[in-house]
Amino acid sequence: MAKETEIEEKNLLTRNEFDILADTYQIKPPQFFWQANTYFDTPALEIKEQGAALRVRTKNNNYELTLKQPASAGLLETNQTLTEVEAERLMEQAELPEGEVKESLHPFIGDTSMLQKLGTLETHRAQTSHETGILFLDHSVYLDTEDFEIEIEGSSEEEVRKWLTSILTDHNIPVRPTPNKIKRFFTRKQELAR
Repeated sequence: MAKETEIEEKNLLTRNEFDILADTYQIKPPQFFWQANTYFDTPALEIKEQGAALRVRTKNNNYELTLKQPASAGLLETNQTLTEVEAERLMEQAELPEGEVKESLHPFIGDTSMLQKLGTLETHRAQTSHETGILFLDHSVYLDTEDFEIEIEGSSEEEVRKWLTSILTDHNIPVRPTPNKIKRFFTRKQELAR
């Protein structure tokens, strides 16, 4: 189990912009790996309403439960490795295993028996070193839509903002408001519910 602060900047891309950046950074299809984020909340979306998110990430037959919550800089992530059995119970019955994530979740919802699975967002992701941080290219599919994005992670907000601005400027890519994946997932889920 670990807690860490995630400092990142991201920008949505068109398919063509995504392909250009993949070519620029010499990222080829074999370098992309698959991961899936399955999101959970209460029926009243109590976690979301407090600016937080709860997910299970599946990657390479490994499962990680993460609570993301606002922090003074970036997001505070509380991570907990799950066994396959724990992940299956959570995915099928919304049964949250004991541990640091469950403890950290109590201020948000108190009663974890109210959790429900909201859905899954699948991503094909590639990463490469950039300056002293990491550049990610993501192609995500969720509900009935897909999107493309660039994400830069580093050690300070100023640093990652500068790197992303430089990349976008160099490739004539407009700055686009880019909510994180869970917010995009929720927005699309609400649009489909109308």
